[in-house]
Amino acid sequence: MDWLIEPFDFAFQQRALLGGALASVGLALVGTWVVVRGMSFLGDALVHGVIPGIALAVLLDFNTMLGAALAAAVMIAGINLVRRQTTFSEDTSIGLLFVGMLALGVILISRTDSYQGSLTGILFGDALGVTAGDIRVLAGVAVVALVATIIFYRPFLALSFNEQKAQLLGFRPKLNHALMLSLMTLTIVASFQTVGTLLVFGLLVGPPATAALLARRLPTIMATAALIGVFSVAAGLIVSFHADISGSATMAIMPIALFFVVLAVRAAVDRAQKRGVAQLDLSGDGAGDSDQLGARLS
Repeated sequence: MDWLIEPFDFAFQQRALLGGALASVGLALVGTWVVVRGMSFLGDALVHGVIPGIALAVLLDFNTMLGAALAAAVMIAGINLVRRQTTFSEDTSIGLLFVGMLALGVILISRTDSYQGSLTGILFGDALGVTAGDIRVLAGVAVVALVATIIFYRPFLALSFNEQKAQLLGFRPKLNHALMLSLMTLTIVASFQTVGTLLVFGLLVGPPATAALLARRLPTIMATAALIGVFSVAAGLIVSFHADISGSATMAIMPIALFFVVLAVRAAVDRAQKRGVAQLDLSGDGAGDSDQLGARLS
């Protein structure tokens, strides 16, 4: 069992575990709404959309979280503008801003003296560089995500399944949609330091998607997703420590790998159940035929 405990003998690994676990909780709560509403593409676009703001913050030497939040706000405003001013679908506007913001971010990063280092840090994060300040921010965001989920559970639930019905129930779907986007942006911005802007998407979508294969009720999905996220962080740190590979990338790939494992197991169980039902039907048909034959002979 020493190999499980050994990675966490170091203070920086302990901070990485705590920071990643807190990020996982916030991302699991918000990510469940993303998966249920089918907003994964928008979530991915937002993950990329914060890159110009972070790059600008690095260039001008101000808070990177503030830069990321400003960039996310610009991207959301741009998506809404394209949707209002054209007949294009929302996917088209998201795709345009997705590529545009990512390209702008890389251009801005290329202006820095340490281009490669800055690009790597922004895109892939530095899980082992998590500070006590980062942990406080992540804890605050996790609490905000939990409180918002509790307060707005019914409006968010109605919005996720039927926007027109949410309107009829008096839940103000446009405002609730804006609140959901704000919550998504907040968790993404707070988590990029831990797993990076590109890899945060794995923890945003992977655990809720996996949990949705295992549970039906939304609160259960959220709780299961949080557990999967925390497990992915711990397992990723252990594997990366012993294999000497990127901690952030390993944490991000864990829930994706787990999703396909659960999917394969579930498919195998379904096939086994179908074979069992088919065998019962065949045996039942045979018994029925024998009874009919007996009745005719009598």
